[in-house]
This record gives sequence, C-alpha cells and structure tokens, in this order.
Amino acid sequence: METESHSHSNTDGQGPLSLESEPKKPAGGWRAVKYILGNESFEKLASMSLVSNITLYLRTKYNMNGILLVNVVTIWFGSSNLLSIAGAIVSDAYLGRFLTLLIGTICALLGMGCMTLTASIPQLRPQECNEQSLCTEPHKLQLGFLFAALGLIAIGAGCIRPCNIAFGADQFDTTTEKGRSQLESFFNWWYLLFTVALLIALTGVVYIQTNISWTIGFAIPTACFVVSVTIFLIGQHTYIYKRIQGSVFIDMAKVIAASFRKRKIKLGSDDNQHSFYDPVQEQDLEMPKPMKVKRFNCLDKAAVITDPGELDAQGIGCFLVMDQLSTFGVLQAIQMNRSVGNHFKIPPAWMTISSMIALSIWIYVYEGIYIPTAKKILKRRSSLTLQQRIGIGIVMSILCMVVAGVVEKRRREQAIKQGSFTSPVHILVLIPQFFLAGLTEAFAAVAIMEFVTVQMPESMRSIAGSIFFLSLSIASYLSSLIVNVIHSITGRNGKLPWLGGHDLNKNRLDYYYYIIATLGAINLIYFTFFSSNYVPSSKAIKVSEESQLENSVNQSEARDVPSNEMMQDEERGLDSKTI
Repeated sequence: METESHSHSNTDGQGPLSLESEPKKPAGGWRAVKYILGNESFEKLASMSLVSNITLYLRTKYNMNGILLVNVVTIWFGSSNLLSIAGAIVSDAYLGRFLTLLIGTICALLGMGCMTLTASIPQLRPQECNEQSLCTEPHKLQLGFLFAALGLIAIGAGCIRPCNIAFGADQFDTTTEKGRSQLESFFNWWYLLFTVALLIALTGVVYIQTNISWTIGFAIPTACFVVSVTIFLIGQHTYIYKRIQGSVFIDMAKVIAASFRKRKIKLGSDDNQHSFYDPVQEQDLEMPKPMKVKRFNCLDKAAVITDPGELDAQGIGCFLVMDQLSTFGVLQAIQMNRSVGNHFKIPPAWMTISSMIALSIWIYVYEGIYIPTAKKILKRRSSLTLQQRIGIGIVMSILCMVVAGVVEKRRREQAIKQGSFTSPVHILVLIPQFFLAGLTEAFAAVAIMEFVTVQMPESMRSIAGSIFFLSLSIASYLSSLIVNVIHSITGRNGKLPWLGGHDLNKNRLDYYYYIIATLGAINLIYFTFFSSNYVPSSKAIKVSEESQLENSVNQSEARDVPSNEMMQDEERGLDSKTI
C-alpha cells in the first residue's frame, strides 16, 4: 500500500490527466484531501438542491400529478442509486476512482445545465396552471428533454457515490496509527461539510428556487458543479492513485459462467485428478490462507482447468420511509398553511432540514456524550452493536409512518371541513415525522454503510459504497411498485383510489402510510429473527490469529471508521453468516 511518504507516481494503473516527473512534496494526506473535500462540498450543494426540491418543481412547472409524479421521482432516485453499481465496476475494473469521479461530475454538470434550460425556456415546459384550472400535461419532447437531463444527473451520481469517500480514504495509509487517525478525521470533516452543504442547499438555494426564480435557483448549482470540477482538477497532482485491481462483480460473473460451462465435470473426494486455477497474487504472499468454505462447492468447477489456454484468458425496508417523505411528505407540505407572518411562506422542501437536524443531534449525542460517558463508567469503550442500531432504525421508521398517517388524517379532515385546497393546519406539524426519518437514517443507514464496509477488504471500498446505494435503489423501486399496486387495487369499480390525482384531499394518503408502517413491522420481525443468528466475520478466524485480531479491534474500536488491518482480518474469516 502506498503511504504519505511515497513519491507520487502513475505506475499503479491510474493517474492524473497530466504527468509530472517528480513532485516537490509527497502525494496523498491532507494536501490531497483538501481538494477532494472541496470538490465534494460543491458537488453535494449542487445535487442536493435539486434532490430536495425536484418534487415541487415537477408538480408546479410540469403539472405532474400523484402517480406519475411519484413514479418519476422514485424511479429517478432508484436509478441514481442503482447506477452506483455500474460506477463501482467501471472504477475498479477500467478507469479508477479519479477518472470515474471526474466523468461523473462532468455528467452531473451537463445534466444540471439542462435542468437550468428547462426552467429558463418556456417551450421546454407545459403551460403553467393553478389549483383551480385544468392543467396541460407535458408533451413527449418536453418530457424527453427533462428525462435526458435527469438521466445525466443520475449517471453522474452513479459515478460519484461509490467513489468519493473511497478516493479520499485512499489518500491515507491505514496500516499505521497516524493514518487511521487521519482517516477518522477525514470522515468527520466529510460529514461536517456534507451537512453544511445540505443546509445551504435546503435553505438558501431552495428558497431562491421556490420564491424568487427557478432559473437562478438552478443556475447556482450548475455554477457549483463548475467550481467542483475545477477544484478537483487543480488538485490532481497531489492525489495517490491506487492500482486498478478489477471488479468483484465481473469476477463473480466469470465464476458463475465458468461453473455452468463445466457443470458436467465430476468432482469427488479425490480432486487430485484435476488441476485447479489458483493463481498466487502478490498480496497473498503476505496473508495466511483463508479457511476452506464447504458451501457452494459447485463453483469449484470454475477453477478446474479444462484447457491450459484458460490461464491466459481468466480475469435492500427502512429506506422506504425516506422515499415517502421526499415525495408524499412534500406534497403534504404544499397543501398546508405555510405562512409565517404576513409576507413569508416556508418552502415545502425546508421540512427535510428537520431530518438533517435529527441526524446531526444524534451523531453529537452518541459520539460526544454517550460513548465518552460510557467509557468513563465502564473503563472501556461501549458502543451500540450494528444489529442494535439497525433495529432501532427500523423502529424509528415504523413510528415515522404512524405519525405521518395521524398528521395526514388531521390535515385532510381540516381541509375538507373548510372546503379549501389548502388545509389550515400549519406546516410545522410535519416536523415530527421528518425528525423521525432523520433518526431512521442516523441509526439504520449509517450502520448499514459501516456493515458493508467492514465486511469487505480495503481494495473493494467502491463496491461497499455501491452495495449501500443498491439497497437505497431497491427501496425506491419497491416504493414505486407499492404505490402503483395500491392505486390500481383501490381504484377498481369506479372508486376513487387512495393515491393519485392533483388534490391530496381526495386521496387517503393516511391509509397508505399505515400500510408502509405495517410493512416496517414485518421487516422488524424478519430482521430480529435473522440478526439473532448473525455471526461476525471475526469469529470465524482461526484461534491462532485471535490475539492479532484483538489488537486490531482494540485499535479500530476507538473510532467509527474500520482500520485496514481489521478489514484484512475480516477478509481472512470470510466463512460467516450475513444479515
């Protein structure tokens, strides 16, 4: 592994766009990370200002109603996260993290520029309407241009999300105590700058979009993407570029394909009659051999050498809640009393600030109060386990949907009683449900990200990030599926469906929230049963290695970011059950 004291070079299979014979200062460390954090901050400010307000934009400027609006937003969310798998594969197997991040940021810049054009050119949008008039639907060319813009942004997100944290972590030598301490500080700074960028996006930029001008409100994040690309390129000579080692997904596909092709080969107790493909890798020489796993023996056929020429030819439930509030939660806010005084109205997207505040409060209480206090009392570090944190997160998601259902029932009843499109109930009553959504993310999302990171070695950091976003993608697609099924079933025989249409007062969104809460309860039972049988990877390591593992755990438990040694130890003990 390269360290901060190593000279910068391009011999690892990936490098900057321009080469330097020898830099004056060593590459990596904080000298490189400051550019990565700058790039990340402006990129997040730009992207989150769109993500937070896309529902309102499509609702007011493209006249999209219930089902179509929810489908567009959730499928776009899901595709952005799903594409992170492709981004990880491209990064690990072909381009490396630097070029993947650069291409992703440029794609997002082009997409945001196109979104600015949709706001500034009236011909790219349908004619505006109000709540009382018949709204004109967008035609195919208008939708085509819009979807192309959203598609570019989704491609950009797919490239950026699995690589941004991983590329920053590459700049530190986590085999040393100093490197692990620096990596911990990097994660803290990353989350801090992410929160600051998100708060700016949710307050300043969203306010401009909602109350001043959508054109200016989209031009600002476009400019932020330009700054992001510029900062990233300025720092290219300071980065450490890790060697491209290939993608685990490609290797898995090759193993499955080879196993199928050789399925007729007989493997018995005596496998000496076969030659197996078992190449010695450079890192294998420094690591003890893993324990043999007896499961999936059928895949052993992939390693049987039937042709010597082959040696030359080888090479996720609680996230549903966040989707509901980013779509239906914003639609609720639109049809509520948003006035503060005589002249100011709260932008609907500002409600998501409650989620970020909840997330920040929990991180401070947990890291700044709970852990230090427990350490003083117990004389050792005491933290919640991954299973406990994920379980609490699922409980928070259930409570969130129950509260959201109760609030929606009151909002709808008061609007119908008054006979108006907008309910007299104030928008601030939405804060509890958004706050609980933030706690869901603080407990479950962070723990799941940590879980997939710990279960994979350092060389697969991009894959770990993409697997996390894959679970978010599945949640978005599942949300869209549930919405369409409920709309179809409840709208039979000429009845008004629970979901869909221009007016939430004609829907039964509260019933839908209760259904999601019920699914959450089923998810909790499912998780509790299977997590009770979960065996951490470290327990599968041989007894002779337990003392080395204990030293590694003692060092890494002082921080939330797993150390390199621990991830290597986890890699050795791969015979474990998974959640």
